Amino acid sequence: METMQELFYRDPYAREFSATITSCREGKKGFEVVLDDTAFYPEGGGQPSDEGTLGEAKVTFVKRVGPEIVHYIDKPLEVGSTVTGKIDWERRFDNMQNHTCEHIFSGLVHQKYKFENVGFHMDPNDITVDFSGEIPMEAIPELEKLVNQAITQDIDLKIEFPSEEVLQAMEYRSKKELHGVVRIVTVPDYDRCACCGTHVRRSGEIGMFKILDASKHRGGTRVRFVAGERARRDYDWRVKEIAKVSALFSAKPNEIAKAAENFIEEGKVKDQKAAQRTERYLQFVAAGLKSENGVVTVFEEDLTPFELKRFAVMLKEKFPESSIGVFSPIEGGFNYVIASSDPELPKFSKSLNAKLNGRGGGRDGMVQGTYRVDKEAVEEAFDEIFLKGSVQSKY
Repeated sequence: METMQELFYRDPYAREFSATITSCREGKKGFEVVLDDTAFYPEGGGQPSDEGTLGEAKVTFVKRVGPEIVHYIDKPLEVGSTVTGKIDWERRFDNMQNHTCEHIFSGLVHQKYKFENVGFHMDPNDITVDFSGEIPMEAIPELEKLVNQAITQDIDLKIEFPSEEVLQAMEYRSKKELHGVVRIVTVPDYDRCACCGTHVRRSGEIGMFKILDASKHRGGTRVRFVAGERARRDYDWRVKEIAKVSALFSAKPNEIAKAAENFIEEGKVKDQKAAQRTERYLQFVAAGLKSENGVVTVFEEDLTPFELKRFAVMLKEKFPESSIGVFSPIEGGFNYVIASSDPELPKFSKSLNAKLNGRGGGRDGMVQGTYRVDKEAVEEAFDEIFLKGSVQSKY
């Protein structure tokens, strides 16, 4: 079968076909089948391979290996037999819409800014294109508008295989210099590109185009977009999610951003008040503590690592000559903060971690982390390391 003349090129709209099995061998990813012709597009040019069935076998992946197109299937097929192939058309047409739309978009970027498409990837949910220069962010909406205008113009695409001589004189986009059989895909007035993918016949079949986001990337610009059926699916889930958030905030869909801002601000006020209450509580606890033999040990429930550290600082200010141990229970152990002016604190901390299945560390007279043991083990180890008694608040 001549390269670039397979059925998926001759008729990219072929959904079902018959072909003869020329080889079938077992491989690492199932069985590898080669046909005398195929409508299954092999992975390439940034476009994923087709999926579908060959007879009763499921086609999970298709790849060009040298002159052959290998179909990876889940069960063996008899060599020499005729088999019916069926393409997952929804998947294929979705890829055709998005691949064609990428041509129009990349062509426009090239016309306006002379930037090259240096990266193209089709995920199941969106498309990513990387350009060689920085597109002004304020220009993104206008580019989106121009692409959609090209779609509504319902332009006929042109596919050709120019001779070497004609190719040399032709202006077209390509990531590398090409020779031999080259397939040129043209969207008149918008793009001419060397491409091995599948495309729709007319731009109107794309339906719609939407840029999801654009950002600077490695000295250029990365743009993520959706088109065609993929755009409809994207719009569908966004509408559903907006409806859910709208209901949660009891706000109209066009007012949920403001409602979220209000909710965040209210949360900040509540957090500040809660922090003030916690501060007063910790001060109350600290007032009832005493240092015994230069050590203060405190066990308190429901303290965050930040609150533990704040409490340790508070106690260190009250007992500057003492070593402070503050612990708060978590599942399977304790969060801890230890504050001490003892220069041996880092050494003590490593020893405690070893004894208490602990993790963590620190500097400037303070260490923090977690221990994965019970309370009794923490008390015993802390006393042993500092060789002094301890005092606990009620817990």
